[in-house]
Amino acid sequence: MASNKPAPEALFETRSHGDEPDRVWGEWNPTEESIRPVRGRHRVAKQRGLARSSTVLGVGVIAAVGAGGIATAQDKPAVSISLPDAITDNLPDAKSLPGMGSLASDDSEPETLAAPLTTAGLTAADAEQGATDAGEALRARILQQAEAQQTGADAAQKAAAESAAAEKAAAEAKKQQTDAEKKIEEAKKKAEAEAKAKAEKERLAKLAASYAIPTSSYTITSTFGQSGSLWSSGYHTGLDFAAPTGTPLKAVHSGTVKSAGWSGSYGYRTVLELDDGTEIWYAHQSSITVSAGQKVTTGEVIGRVGATGNVTGAHLHLEVHTAGGTGVDPMSWLRGKGLTP
Repeated sequence: MASNKPAPEALFETRSHGDEPDRVWGEWNPTEESIRPVRGRHRVAKQRGLARSSTVLGVGVIAAVGAGGIATAQDKPAVSISLPDAITDNLPDAKSLPGMGSLASDDSEPETLAAPLTTAGLTAADAEQGATDAGEALRARILQQAEAQQTGADAAQKAAAESAAAEKAAAEAKKQQTDAEKKIEEAKKKAEAEAKAKAEKERLAKLAASYAIPTSSYTITSTFGQSGSLWSSGYHTGLDFAAPTGTPLKAVHSGTVKSAGWSGSYGYRTVLELDDGTEIWYAHQSSITVSAGQKVTTGEVIGRVGATGNVTGAHLHLEVHTAGGTGVDPMSWLRGKGLTP
């Protein structure tokens, strides 16, 4: 620690008064050479004023109010500042500066700022209070907006995911419904087909009870529409049942004998007319056992297998003609009656 050196001893005179001499202090005049300057803790700081420029006052004001207002400055008592006239004449009125009303006022209560130096990011309540730090408020507002945007983005993403899930579920449900409807439709069609087949089977079974195969112990040798030089028309007009001569021929259904006798290339032929007008021709018979106009029933014998007319062997040549006279396939017609030749 620095210390002051002692001053040089003062000049004095010695005078005797009794046993001990008396010292009489003489006059000592300090000079610049005899006194060193004072240093250390005992140094007296030079006093400075605020007369440099008006900038000093502006910087002090900004430091006092800060970025968010003058909330801290309002808590301190007013301070009187005196400046030289040369400076004060050039300074603006203190009350005209933003936030300086309470500092420059002589009233006992400080004046409240109408608004902080900046209102960026402040709410209406913050602006009324005038005590919210602008930087913190702006930061809080930015964070709040960012949080709101993030919340909105999350909500939109969630809504999009829910919408996609709903669409997927709806598509899956629609697919399942379509598949179910398809299966139901297929099952319905299958059931209808089965019911139809069953009904047809029952119908044919009932018809078969009223129809009969025209002969027995036979072999199908020629079918309807078959081409060849053996037939004058160029194709076969009936269905041939090859069987031994004398094999009985039966009425395929109940009806009336329309004709019975010789018929050229057909040999001995019998024509049986059914109730619906259909005609059944039996050709190449060896003998006929019915006559024209006779009523016959299903399965009744009407003749015998033979080889008369234009033939190469014993067989029954069977033809089927509609009521209009058109020849049809005897095989198909018999099957339509529930019979399988």
